[in-house]
Amino acid sequence: MPKDYVLSAYDQAMPYAYFPDTGIGSVVYRTSEGQSAEAGLFGRDGFGPSAIAAQLDRSPCDIFMQVPGQGYRIEAEVLRDFMERSPVIQQLIQLSIYLQGVQTSHTALSNAVHHVDVRLARWLLMCHDRWDSDEIPITHEFIALMLAVRRPSVTTALHVLEGNLLIKAERGFVTIRDRAGLEEFAADAYGAAEVECRRLLGIWPPSP
Repeated sequence: MPKDYVLSAYDQAMPYAYFPDTGIGSVVYRTSEGQSAEAGLFGRDGFGPSAIAAQLDRSPCDIFMQVPGQGYRIEAEVLRDFMERSPVIQQLIQLSIYLQGVQTSHTALSNAVHHVDVRLARWLLMCHDRWDSDEIPITHEFIALMLAVRRPSVTTALHVLEGNLLIKAERGFVTIRDRAGLEEFAADAYGAAEVECRRLLGIWPPSP
């Protein structure tokens, strides 16, 4: 699944559910006037589109790969059939949807109360949790889209994190230099949703 590979598109049919093994998927909602923001992301800890499990036939959002990777897909009707026949699969799918909801709720909270550099630190930590390298292939333009801020605000926030020797930003990449320091910088913006994942899944970040 290359970068920008579409897992589902707004108001379009959802023939497959995707379960990434590597890479990061992004859940993006758009207004009628074309403004957009990321509501959540997932890697091997989740799947998309989750609306399939709710028996919906159209996607309420866009889901695409923000970081390329590989994974598995299953036909929507086959997944629903498995859920009906297997209480274990049904519970795991419902748990995944619940945890995506917890993450989305904390994203909304962070967007409302935290400065953009703190939000960026949280977002990079979330990506780092789901990526097997300190070097994350991501552009300034994409960060601006995901955080729903202007490009200059992203540049300023990156400079703040770089000035604290937490990251190194290059063209097309952000390298995590000090994971512990980045968590300290993010403070209460990061951790609550991850603690809930650890409580329910028994491990966090998700293992490769």
